[in-house]
Amino acid sequence: MIKYLKLLRVEQWVKNFFVFIPLFFSGNITNLEFLTKSIFAFVVFSLIASSIYILNDYKDIEADRKHPEKKNRPLANGSISKGAALFLFTVLISAVAFLIFFGQEYFHKNLWKFAVIIASYFIMNLAYTFNLKHVAIVDIFIIAIGFVLRVLAGGYATGIKISQWAILLTFVLALVLAVGKRRGELINAAISGKTRKALDGYNVQFADIVLSISVTLAVICYLMFTLTPEVQERFGVRVFYTVLFVVFAFLRYLQQTLVYNKTESPTKIVYKDRYIQVTILIWIITFLVLIYYKS
Repeated sequence: MIKYLKLLRVEQWVKNFFVFIPLFFSGNITNLEFLTKSIFAFVVFSLIASSIYILNDYKDIEADRKHPEKKNRPLANGSISKGAALFLFTVLISAVAFLIFFGQEYFHKNLWKFAVIIASYFIMNLAYTFNLKHVAIVDIFIIAIGFVLRVLAGGYATGIKISQWAILLTFVLALVLAVGKRRGELINAAISGKTRKALDGYNVQFADIVLSISVTLAVICYLMFTLTPEVQERFGVRVFYTVLFVVFAFLRYLQQTLVYNKTESPTKIVYKDRYIQVTILIWIITFLVLIYYKS
């Protein structure tokens, strides 16, 4: 069972919590209808993402066997056969199609925009898996766009309007994570050899510059988001002070990346770094307080 969970990369599902952003920032976190639709979007996105992970591992079996960490993936180490992986891939795609059809009937809502987002994510990542992940800069843009699609999926599933600043913030935040991962791979490549063609288009200095630009843009986008009239009306003027948590989290991430070189897989930070975990928790609690006790 554990090997199949590894094949699905369940630990990566944390990325799909971005579908809850429209719900959270709209102040409707206690709205059962919106919450149910957001959970639905999370499940569908997790399944379609896992199907891509399976396809990626299937294609990169030989390359993964040469990687110091990826060699332990179920397909690379042979604990799951290619046939079983393809069967599971088919099951996931079928489940996604069924859930979207079921969702339209259950929610009595046309989910065609949501379906288009899911299809777009799948097609984009097919292109990424078979070619575009080897094209420098294009690869990190696709990763960042994938996070934007998650937010849009949450918005279309619930019908909640998404701020343009929130979309831009999501993009640059994802860009920070993607570049951080590439930088980590460059550090690893210096020890064990390059693991992907796209790394030919990067070096540590370039990654550091892009990280600095992306972090700056992310902080500015968040700052502008908190200053927009509709956000201040929804959460109160004190929402501006949550910028402090965002700045701290980014500085901690940069420290992990630039000082300790621990960010080849950014999601590991969410699971392991207590400073960032506590910061995110306090940030969430602060927003909940602002939603229900604004003045």
